[in-house]
Amino acid sequence: MLTGDEAGAFLGDQLLARLDRTVHVDPLVATTIVSSQLLGRIAAARQARYDETLTGFKWIVRAGDGNGTGLVFGYEEALGLAVDPDAVRDKDGISAAVLACDIAAGLRAAGRTVDDVLDDLARVHGLHTTGAVSLRVEDVSQIAEWMRRLRADLPSTLLGESVVTADDLLPRTDGVRLATERVRVVVRPSGTEPKLKCYLEIVTPVPAETDLSSIRAAAAEVMAALQAEVSTLVRR
Repeated sequence: MLTGDEAGAFLGDQLLARLDRTVHVDPLVATTIVSSQLLGRIAAARQARYDETLTGFKWIVRAGDGNGTGLVFGYEEALGLAVDPDAVRDKDGISAAVLACDIAAGLRAAGRTVDDVLDDLARVHGLHTTGAVSLRVEDVSQIAEWMRRLRADLPSTLLGESVVTADDLLPRTDGVRLATERVRVVVRPSGTEPKLKCYLEIVTPVPAETDLSSIRAAAAEVMAALQAEVSTLVRR
């Protein structure tokens, strides 16, 4: 089973690879501020435009210039996928499933798998490990208090590494984004549930000829440590 970010990276990369550039001369791909940064790196390598929007497909389909001009692919980490925005200007699991099956069949005919493509992406762009912390509350005012405290005392380190960027996303949206050289954390209230949600990402370089299984296992341990740290941090 693929995560939303894995599905987005896989389909985004494969769609750009097979795109007819005589028809789509200036393609745009988009995801949200809480999704993995991997699609942006793929877009740069595939000579495509890239945009990050607020969460929700009403924003994704307006990526870029506000009208979604040139949009050929969009996704959000919660497994929403738009693989043919000209036909369906929204997330659509049916068209995404058809495309995924077609690509998987082509890979199988070539003796390859979806996992092979994900491994290739990790070797080129680094292993992007994503995770989350979700804190449910009975009193929604607790969420506002947590956000106030976080903004008043932003951390200077994550996993012992210096925070190099700390962005308050107001007034665009109620959120805070923190990043070290290899870690990114986005904290925001859920728009649909009484939860504070934290979206986490760790990027690990992959040396040539290295066993990816061992790197993934090590990254999973680091992600568990980050989840514990962020959970404590936001509830101070």
